[in-house]
Amino acid sequence: MEHNAVLFDRHLAQTTWHPLALSIERASGIYLYDQEGKRYFDFISGIGVNNIGHGNRKVIDAIRTQSEKYLHAMVYGEFLLEPQARAARALAATLPAPLDTCYFVNSGTEANEAAIKLSRRVTGRPNLVAFQGAYHGNTLGSLSVSANERKKSAFRPLLPGVRFIDPGDHDQLNRIDESVAGVIIETVQGDAGVRIPGAAYLQALRRRCDETGTLLVCDEIQCGMGRTGSMWAFSQFGFVPDILTAGKALAGGLPVGAMVSARSHMEQLASAPELGHITTFGGHPLVCASVAATLEVYAEEINLGFVRENGHYIAGRLAAHRAVREVRQIGYYFAIDLRGAEAVQHVVNTCMDQGLITFWFLSCPWSFRIAPPLTITREETDAALQIIEDALSGLSGI
Repeated sequence: MEHNAVLFDRHLAQTTWHPLALSIERASGIYLYDQEGKRYFDFISGIGVNNIGHGNRKVIDAIRTQSEKYLHAMVYGEFLLEPQARAARALAATLPAPLDTCYFVNSGTEANEAAIKLSRRVTGRPNLVAFQGAYHGNTLGSLSVSANERKKSAFRPLLPGVRFIDPGDHDQLNRIDESVAGVIIETVQGDAGVRIPGAAYLQALRRRCDETGTLLVCDEIQCGMGRTGSMWAFSQFGFVPDILTAGKALAGGLPVGAMVSARSHMEQLASAPELGHITTFGGHPLVCASVAATLEVYAEEINLGFVRENGHYIAGRLAAHRAVREVRQIGYYFAIDLRGAEAVQHVVNTCMDQGLITFWFLSCPWSFRIAPPLTITREETDAALQIIEDALSGLSGI
């Protein structure tokens, strides 16, 4: 049999010529294991997916049970499928009014595409506002409301009518006017390097959207699902969006996206035109069974109070290191600023050599990211931090 690296290089499209290229054999809890049996702390949770760790028994059992009943039965919305109903009810139960109606899709970027469509459908307006520093996905609509021009320029023309404003700048809120269908934000920006907004600013943004009849869309694909120390990040800032998008951790490791809004908004996708938004595999029964089980795990097993406490502990340890310039942190969402990209590369590579996975940011090259599973213990935290601190201590000559 050919080695995985040969097959990877020969038959799979590449996103970069410099992947981490670990050959993963299995995963359990907060750990990954390669083909030689070496263990790695998954300290990025698969980029915000494995929030409840790997191989949770409740999730695995739910997937197995559903797989023995049926897989795909019909395109979304035509049959009454019990896993979809359970998943939607469980998701809505975590959210305040009026966020009570779910539309399941296959990925986070699809959820953002759906939110763009819904904003235009409900308001009848053409324009959109997004934030500088934003990342919302790589399909053309989501890319249009993302900020990194270096990632967009090769694919233009993109959606017209998109305006970018600086997060935190109250004066620029006036750029949201009666021509704007929706303002889309990451409640906490991820790719920009964990940029945490002020509550007063987000509440002012909410008021401006209300004044202009604009829908406020919160992309919590990465910062939701407990990552910031609350189930949904917006709850920490004293406002409620009109549309929420979710994904990544929502199905415990299976691909999923979800758009949630008021029923009065979502109903408009069913007429003028009928089938205004459709998907074949969105709301797949296997995935929805996993969503429902994952949300049970959150209710029964995840201690968000410890996430907040342990997150501050991690931040304090790292901020105390002489090589660290700044730590931005909320819950288990971290950006650690170093001297530059070369230092980041050293830390990422050294940690991987020592059995711990960290990563970088597309749009913040002087920072590395960590985002451990929400299930990590203090003992595991200390062992992982020792590896990171040792890697940071090796930066003296860089």
